[in-house]
Amino acid sequence: MSKQENIIELQVEGMDCNNCALTISRYLERKGLEDVYVNFQTKEVRFRRNDEKITLDEARKGITKLGYTLVEPEKDEESPFWSFDKKLLLSTIFTAPLLINHLLMVAGVHVHWLNNAWVQLGLCLPVFLTGGLHFGRSAWSSVKGGVPNMDVLIFIGSFSAFAYSMVGLVLNNPDYLFFETCATIITLVLLGNWMERRAVRQTTTAITELSKLQVQKANLILPDGSSVTINQEEIRKGDILQVNDGDKVPTDGKILTGEATLDESMLSGESLPVEKNQGDPVIGASLVTLGNFRMEATAVGRDTVLGQMIELVKTAQQDKPPIQRLADRISAVFVPVVLGIALLTVLGGHFIFDLPFSKALMNSIAVLVISCPCAMGLATPTAVMVGVGRLARNGILVKGGKTLEIFAGIRNFVFDKTGTLTTGEFKVEKVEYKAGQESRANTLIYKLEQHSSHPIAKSLTREFAGKANGYDPGPLSVEEVKGRGIRATDTNGNVFEIGTATKAADGAGGMSSIALLENGEQLATITLADQLRPDAGKAIRYLQAQQLHPVILSGDRQAKTAQIAGELGISDWYAEQLPAQKLAVIENLSARNPTAMIGDGINDAPALAKATLGVSLSGATGVAMQSAQIILLNDRLENLPKAIGISRATVRTIRQSLYWAFAYNIVAIPIAAMGYLNPMWGALFMAFSDIVVIGNAVLLKTRKIT
Repeated sequence: MSKQENIIELQVEGMDCNNCALTISRYLERKGLEDVYVNFQTKEVRFRRNDEKITLDEARKGITKLGYTLVEPEKDEESPFWSFDKKLLLSTIFTAPLLINHLLMVAGVHVHWLNNAWVQLGLCLPVFLTGGLHFGRSAWSSVKGGVPNMDVLIFIGSFSAFAYSMVGLVLNNPDYLFFETCATIITLVLLGNWMERRAVRQTTTAITELSKLQVQKANLILPDGSSVTINQEEIRKGDILQVNDGDKVPTDGKILTGEATLDESMLSGESLPVEKNQGDPVIGASLVTLGNFRMEATAVGRDTVLGQMIELVKTAQQDKPPIQRLADRISAVFVPVVLGIALLTVLGGHFIFDLPFSKALMNSIAVLVISCPCAMGLATPTAVMVGVGRLARNGILVKGGKTLEIFAGIRNFVFDKTGTLTTGEFKVEKVEYKAGQESRANTLIYKLEQHSSHPIAKSLTREFAGKANGYDPGPLSVEEVKGRGIRATDTNGNVFEIGTATKAADGAGGMSSIALLENGEQLATITLADQLRPDAGKAIRYLQAQQLHPVILSGDRQAKTAQIAGELGISDWYAEQLPAQKLAVIENLSARNPTAMIGDGINDAPALAKATLGVSLSGATGVAMQSAQIILLNDRLENLPKAIGISRATVRTIRQSLYWAFAYNIVAIPIAAMGYLNPMWGALFMAFSDIVVIGNAVLLKTRKIT
């Protein structure tokens, strides 16, 4: 079974906050499962299956015993009979008369039949039973899981008000009746949770939008040439598929016959259509705007570009930035501390400050219901959800939520030159051959450069593909020497070299010149010209305007590197750097300030890994993309300023929300403990404190980025 097939995904209802997710996560981890991912916002639970530790059925039953509900895929769209909305509706209907009566009494108006204790009990009891089951089950689950959540406070607060009111009913003492407090607390908290759920949905749209891009049907070509429509999940690697004008490409693949123009904007943010011909790769979910073709599926499911994007977004949204660690430590002890404060409030108020027990109890209940650990737990994940989603919509992928916080603090931006600041599409300006060696040289250049993914090698392979004829060098033993070029040996022991190690002279105007050598003797000299990316200047000017430090770190010659640096206005540049030397430069820069490396070649992979953070373009090699934490999908540097701006805005939003969450609790709890706040107002404030945090995160979707 493959690594991906071992991953189990479940949809779980009943998670209301970060502590709920932590309860399930800790349970699964205690059972020995790895790669556990629990997201209360998307209601998703994932883990790596390990039947030796715990079977899938046991894991499912364990989650259910914690008080949560597993949603079967085929029933995902159905609403349960006793849904959250119905609980809120019932509670509102029965609470309204109690709350109206309370407000009328405050205004000096008495509705005598509503002041009857038995009528108040009849109105409160359905609400108490509804809230008791809803909050009580969640509270008990969190206590069993070792992570008490907000529902513990709500349940104890509402239960205390109800129990005390029952004492008043038995003693026939109206001063003991607080049925309206119990019902209002439950209803207002349910209302807050309902609003919170609706708001949280606004923070999870990125994954939903990406998932909607997945094609549901495909036209499979059978061996006899006929076609049949199949579901997307039935596509297998190697299948031949027909794609027509107006269709979406069903999965990643390459064109076998035909040609088309594709719109890839939904994946990469690239607004211009891309022309594709025979042999070209195509990305699943791209829209065919013109033409039709047959393709071979080269990747399916999670292995496609879209599948990997969805996985990266999910992983990044679940990952916690370092800024959240303090909030997590406080949230872990928050509920026990608040319970302690509530106990001190009732005991101290009654026995030390001589308050009537009913007044001390109401103050204690106010402490319980106004406290809000959820706001601290929501501050980071909601902002990360929106920030990562906004980056994805702009064609920028990040590997981990903590990447956002790190990226926001980067001061040095180190650029590779070839293929990053320049287009990497080299044009051969001139080739000078040793007399009589043109045919041999052309063939050797083509065969040697086929073994490299460097932009120069790719350009030379394209250029000399049609010129390699008339000479067969036989079997060659080829190796790529990073930072130097290609070296090959034939069966007779002749050594061929091509690349920077040959030390060919720089061309005029900073153009690159490389040489082909045979046993140290020069066979040909190739003069190449590379063009600056049209958006490179804009990206560099943005960095300089933000007081950030751009640096060029290149393996290319002094003259060419100096020319590019001059055109871009970059004063700090390094040329003719081998991979080991690049590492030393990165290490030196990182020692002074957080440093990002932006590159796209195999030579850049070590530097990308060594830097504080690596940024890669989508046209980069697989090695470079794996070493990077940020990937610019549309292969354009103009997205770099967007990535910086969105990362900074996300971190700023997190800090604002955490400040609000801490400040709210620091101010609200003492006010409630001193008796300045009715528990019903406390419940209302608590319900809306979460909405403030979530609303601040939702605003990040449209906030102007500079």
